[in-house]
Amino acid sequence: MSHRNASRRTLLTATAVAATALAAPSAAHAAGSGDRGRDRKLRELISRMSVEEKVGQLFVMHVYGHSATEPDQADIDANLKELGVRTAAEAVAKYHLGGIIYFGWAHNTRAPHQIADLSNGIQRAALTPDDPEQSPTARIPLLISTDQEHGAVARVGVPATLLPGAMALGAAGSRSTARKAARIAGAELRALGIRQNYAPVADVNVNPANPVIGVRSFGSDPEAVADLVAAQVKGYQGTDIASTSKHFPGHGDTKDDSHSKLPYIHHTREQWETLDAPPFRAAVAAGIDSIMTAHIVVPALDPAEDPATLSHPILTGILREELGYDGVVVTDSLGMQGVRTKYGDDRVPVLALKAGVDQLLNPPKPEIAWNAVLQAVRDGELTEARLDESILRILRLKAKLDLFGDPYVTSRGVDRTVGTRAHLAAADRIAEETTTLLINKDGLLPLSRRTHRNVLVVGADVASPSGTTGPPTTVLGRELTDIGFSPTVLPTGTAPSAAKIAEAVAAAAGKDAVLVGTYNLGAGSAQIALVEALVATGVPVVALAIRNPYDVARLGGVGASLAAYCWTDVELRAAVRVIAGRAEPRGRLPVPVQRADDPAQVLYPVGHGLAY
Repeated sequence: MSHRNASRRTLLTATAVAATALAAPSAAHAAGSGDRGRDRKLRELISRMSVEEKVGQLFVMHVYGHSATEPDQADIDANLKELGVRTAAEAVAKYHLGGIIYFGWAHNTRAPHQIADLSNGIQRAALTPDDPEQSPTARIPLLISTDQEHGAVARVGVPATLLPGAMALGAAGSRSTARKAARIAGAELRALGIRQNYAPVADVNVNPANPVIGVRSFGSDPEAVADLVAAQVKGYQGTDIASTSKHFPGHGDTKDDSHSKLPYIHHTREQWETLDAPPFRAAVAAGIDSIMTAHIVVPALDPAEDPATLSHPILTGILREELGYDGVVVTDSLGMQGVRTKYGDDRVPVLALKAGVDQLLNPPKPEIAWNAVLQAVRDGELTEARLDESILRILRLKAKLDLFGDPYVTSRGVDRTVGTRAHLAAADRIAEETTTLLINKDGLLPLSRRTHRNVLVVGADVASPSGTTGPPTTVLGRELTDIGFSPTVLPTGTAPSAAKIAEAVAAAAGKDAVLVGTYNLGAGSAQIALVEALVATGVPVVALAIRNPYDVARLGGVGASLAAYCWTDVELRAAVRVIAGRAEPRGRLPVPVQRADDPAQVLYPVGHGLAY
């Protein structure tokens, strides 16, 4: 049976649960009996678990270090401080963990073979513990996860393949392209032992001032977003990766960042149905494996004004009962301030479970959170039956992914899959579908090497995501050099001083063109003063928005303006090829750009995009 073409129910039916405690017949079952037989074995396993083991299955934690057993001393120290253990293997044993999440800042994702070895080490710690007295019941494979959205959020960097992010794919507007990107992303993650990806983002970005979603969203049209979300879910399913739509019930219309505040979204129930719900409905219809909650308040959905992560009316009433979703529900990080504003760290995990959550992601004080859930069971606030419901969903997902039968990855699989020439070439082709040309006065673009060979490259050199091999100006200059131009690179930053602006103006003298990378322009941004000073020199100025595409509304007088939607290598390289005429501008705005001085007026509508 092909996993690529099978339905979710058939996939679950065909999964062979191969651990000793869950030995399944080798022949595939018929749909109904197979599901019942699988669930019966899983329930038998759950019934033999201790309360401590059950609590552990609900937690997904980060652990510092590149190795499961031999991390660097600094990572040992960090683990001791935060988790009370030295290594990932010890964390698995102490907390009976159901999952681990990888981060670059936790030093989990240095290189492909290292990541694969770390994944194998973590699975060995769960399945072949050092303590021979440990109960065989506890030997359950882990679900290893990460945030590999691509674009602005990617935890696994080069030499893995980095693809355009969601809004760039929205500019391409192709379901097949979105599906192909997910297939590449999923195949590479699977080869590294990462089996749950917290993507695709299902938020509809209807607020240009949104500080946390923005280009992580496919766009502002709910139906278009729904189509691309469903396409990516199907793409991930074809690679045996659990995809995760987020952030339910919809984080697209907020001016606050839930990492640092508790945002309120004041949509009516009707507005939520029209604007926010369609992508999540599409994800459920496509068989999404997991859905991540948002730390936001939506009073129309829960008058008690609890964060959605802790809201029974939202997670059980709407997601479970109205949308009919019975897959895994995972919280957004419990270390974010949005979920910690109203309740303490000991109450948040308990309330999340009572609301309908299955997986508790990344609590800021793991021992407090773990013990709080255990105590809630002992006190009767949470029943073991409630825990069993979530554990069954989690184990079903592990069984579907064949983690009981095949939890390990190989070096050969890494070499055959991660960062291959075919994947990198596909990423470049996808990126060429996304670059959007917004302004092209007097046919300035494409630039010709005969008339515009000497180019000054200036702009914002922001912190590099995993998908970069250098600051944006460096990548732009390098790509221009590779295709025959003679660039001069002068980084000016996101807040250039008067002295830096004067330096850029002086450097523009004698140049044939200026390429300036802008990054999220706000009113009064010094980047605007930089562009205005460069325009005043009379040298043709090409503005490239390297994150949100709204920058063009604040730039007057530029000869050309484009949107790249992110500053990763793949998107910047594609933008340069478009600027130089090596590729056609094929992207179309997936969000409207309003006038900066009158947001009620649309300057460039959804679908706008020029061609040569």
